[in-house]
Amino acid sequence: MAGCGAEYLHQFVEETDWYNGIVLDGLLPGVAWRRLPRPLQSWLRNYIGATTLYFVSGFLWCFYIYYLKRNVYVPKDAIPSNKAMILQIIVAMKAMPWYCVLPTLSECMVENGWTRCFSSIREVGWPAYTVYLMTYLVIVEFGIYWAHRELHDIKPLYKYLHATHHVYNKQNTLSPFAGLAFHPLDGILQAVPHVIALCLVPTHFMTHILLLFCEAVWTANIHDCIHGKIWPVMGAGYHTIHHTTYRHNYGHYTVWMDWMFGTLRDPEEELKKAE
Repeated sequence: MAGCGAEYLHQFVEETDWYNGIVLDGLLPGVAWRRLPRPLQSWLRNYIGATTLYFVSGFLWCFYIYYLKRNVYVPKDAIPSNKAMILQIIVAMKAMPWYCVLPTLSECMVENGWTRCFSSIREVGWPAYTVYLMTYLVIVEFGIYWAHRELHDIKPLYKYLHATHHVYNKQNTLSPFAGLAFHPLDGILQAVPHVIALCLVPTHFMTHILLLFCEAVWTANIHDCIHGKIWPVMGAGYHTIHHTTYRHNYGHYTVWMDWMFGTLRDPEEELKKAE
């Protein structure tokens, strides 16, 4: 945590070295990547890990819903074209190097004691860890809701940043690959609440890293147009409405923030209206 001694902070350095070794040892000789500056080591590991996760989760999910379960979850006329998915991949890959700057920065902050991170759950115990995690997620949910909403409400931000993502505004243009198809600054702004939360609430470092990479899987899921009907989760059914109305369902994991601030639109109610 902030103000901790060098010996305690060295635990975070050892932990990030371990993460780096898992990813980089199989691609580069250990001596080679260890000669790189620490921020570059972390950035390279984040880039390789995030890119791999993006493609693996995206391809597996597309293969399952568009081919193995063709016409089960998504009607044939709502399946995006290969061209649309390739264009989404291109946008995401252009932004990926920039996305990976943020987790690299957060790791640097942690290693230097500028956050309230702790290294082991044993330091605080499971009850406190659970409370801290819930608080962290509430801060992230609140921050992402308002960042996302302002990216719509502030016209220059929408025009020059968020509109890149909202070209995918119909069911047959949305796919799991659209999950990271943002302008780089847009994607970073919506992830910043994860870093802000580190400075506000005690956070388990490994949990923070895992949550950042879960973002890639989650964003793929909410762009597949399949309504999971798991309340209060802000699933794809809600997010598809967001992509078609532009003024509803700004939330990230749950419906709570949209409910609190009057922007919630329920896909079940929309279906009833249509019928």
